[in-house]
Amino acid sequence: MSKYRLVIFDLDGTILDTSEGILTSVEHTINQLGLPLLNRKEMLNFIGPPVQNSFAKYYKLSGTSLQQAADMFRDNYSKHHLLLAKPYEGIYEVFDYLRASNIQPAIATYKREDYAIKLLKYFKFDKYTDIMFGADNENKLTKADIIDKCKQKAQEQNLQKMIMIGDTNHDAIGAAEMGIDFLAVTYGFGFKNKDDLSGIKKTAIAKNPLEIIQLFIH
Repeated sequence: MSKYRLVIFDLDGTILDTSEGILTSVEHTINQLGLPLLNRKEMLNFIGPPVQNSFAKYYKLSGTSLQQAADMFRDNYSKHHLLLAKPYEGIYEVFDYLRASNIQPAIATYKREDYAIKLLKYFKFDKYTDIMFGADNENKLTKADIIDKCKQKAQEQNLQKMIMIGDTNHDAIGAAEMGIDFLAVTYGFGFKNKDDLSGIKKTAIAKNPLEIIQLFIH
């Protein structure tokens, strides 16, 4: 029997490969604003954190200019490229296993909440859970805030019965701030190997979705 009752997943890079849609809209925004193009590695860093953070980091935008870039990206992404995504091979089997084991899954993502729910419903993850929370448009919520929303809706009070699964430092930090376990995946956009996880508190590492199941088999 698993020690966990609530398993909280990140979205981008953990459940879905959303790179095509996000990068297409980032490039569109960069071109529209006349900004210099970034290299592939820098572009990939736009996937996961709030988009404002990335435009501020790479272009030193702030205030009105930063909000304009974020709004332009979101408008293009939501209207044209949101559904350019694909589930990672084996991820449905993970959710099937959790359901068969009476373990509650949830999703906590930095993707704007309305976009996240639309994506998750399109790819039929809503048949597994209705606990889906994302970022607010003003970028005020932290990852820990979003994880806490999942905790509250699931009515799970025992932090030792919860685990966060994700591919970036944002997920690890959110889990640490909440005081829950963290499983790092290395098939997404953030962590690529054990070296990337140096100094990060984690319960386990999964190189592919099916390895996630091994955590729950004792």
